[in-house]
Amino acid sequence: MNIFSGKMDRSIGLIGVIIISLSAMLGSGLFVLPSLAAGMIGPGIWLAYLLAAIVVLPGALSKSELATAMPTSGGDYTYIEKTFGPVFGSIAGLGLWASFLLKAAFALIGFGAYLIIITNTLGIEAIDIKYSAILLLVFIVGINILGVSKVKAIQAPIVVSIIVILLLICIMAIFNGQVEWNKPVGDEAWKADTWGVIETAALVFVAYAGVTKVAAIGEEVKNPARNLPRGMLYSLGIATLLYVGVTFMIMATVSPDDIKGREDPIYVFAEYVGGSWIGIAAAVLAVLTMASMALAGILAASRFPFGMARDNLLPEVLENVHPRFETPHWTIIITGLVMGISILILPISDIAKLASGFQIMIFIAVHACVLVLRKTEKKHKWYKPEFRCPWTPFTQIFGISSGLLLIIMMGSKAFIGAGAAITLGLLLWATYGRHHHTSRETPWNSVLIQMRNPTENEHQRRDAVFHACDLGGKNHLNVKEFIKAMETLGFELNHDEIRNVFHVADVNADGVIDIDEFLSVVEGEIGLSSSE
Repeated sequence: MNIFSGKMDRSIGLIGVIIISLSAMLGSGLFVLPSLAAGMIGPGIWLAYLLAAIVVLPGALSKSELATAMPTSGGDYTYIEKTFGPVFGSIAGLGLWASFLLKAAFALIGFGAYLIIITNTLGIEAIDIKYSAILLLVFIVGINILGVSKVKAIQAPIVVSIIVILLLICIMAIFNGQVEWNKPVGDEAWKADTWGVIETAALVFVAYAGVTKVAAIGEEVKNPARNLPRGMLYSLGIATLLYVGVTFMIMATVSPDDIKGREDPIYVFAEYVGGSWIGIAAAVLAVLTMASMALAGILAASRFPFGMARDNLLPEVLENVHPRFETPHWTIIITGLVMGISILILPISDIAKLASGFQIMIFIAVHACVLVLRKTEKKHKWYKPEFRCPWTPFTQIFGISSGLLLIIMMGSKAFIGAGAAITLGLLLWATYGRHHHTSRETPWNSVLIQMRNPTENEHQRRDAVFHACDLGGKNHLNVKEFIKAMETLGFELNHDEIRNVFHVADVNADGVIDIDEFLSVVEGEIGLSSSE
């Protein structure tokens, strides 16, 4: 990819979109949430999963449109910031960060619960669930700092394994004659009133949140107008069938009282159907799933404060990647600390509710983006989505109204979380963002004018200074190194303007720019011929 063209190679097909979406969904939604849901409405929990999927559907359509109009790695944050401005961007960035880190924290608790099953089987003295989660958190923070993000590649085979094993357990239950088909649809299942089902749907909403995660890499999807919406809808359909089908089978096989208050419902189900060894196999798969989810979750969560810093909404230190590992180490560490505090002090149900609440609010904001951009697209020539959400504005109106209903049903905790995100977002804007947020285009144009067509000696001087500032020795500069180089060279730009130049050059948002390519583009023929 040419980092100054703004174009990514389109290499992800329909199957890839489906796998990415499913890998972001299947995890704690199956391995932990059914216990909490059963404690709220009993054997009718499959209805809550079905209702949550219906509310997610319009969001998938709206995000498909925005992703093909703004194919960047920022995803929802970019859509909201570009539509409503930096103030709303500050609020959205914090909300997204909180949502992703809470979801990852939830996965870590599930990891601890299933790990204890394995250690008990091996005769190893078990540690507390929360402390085992903290130990894994420390490990994955280190992994993320080292930049071993390709560990995410193991998610595809894990997703396939999840589906296969869960289907086998369900088939075993049917052939063993252990299924009582009337339990999930009988009188006990319908004891919960409508509001109880809606409240539970709000709780399990977070299980589907990952369906639209692939929208953030829309620029890398082949034929996005076709593959993005189809991939999201197909993966949502698969996940809905799996969630509804598995929770139906759990409730038809085991009593709700057997899984209430536990964090390992799939183990209980698997052991009941196939005995201890099947239960252990399910526990091992759960541990792998939760660990990979937490690893990817902290990777995703840490990128929101990183992106906000790139937009000058947070201090520069948060966008300064490690010179050797080229990862945003400070945002990773801060995200890990907040996750650890959440695990230690918040009840598991509160973590799930807060994560779902933040996700629902972001979905509402995304629907609002589509409505605003559709209304003003004649004034915004850049808004040219390759896919257009059908039945606009009715799709967005349904998505907004149903989302608001779910938030109301979640109760005070959802409003406390929303109020905290709004308050902190406004505080950040007032104390930092409004003093540093500037236009990106003008500083970039100034640099092009000042650096164009240098003499041979001037090019050599610039090349020497840039490489002297490259502490990692990788022919790359992070933002701190780039600012030092530009200030050393004496360009007539202030600190924040140089940051904006870096942001324009770093179009793939990985926190570094290639020295030779940067010079060859901004200098013109002399730079190009000198770097050959």
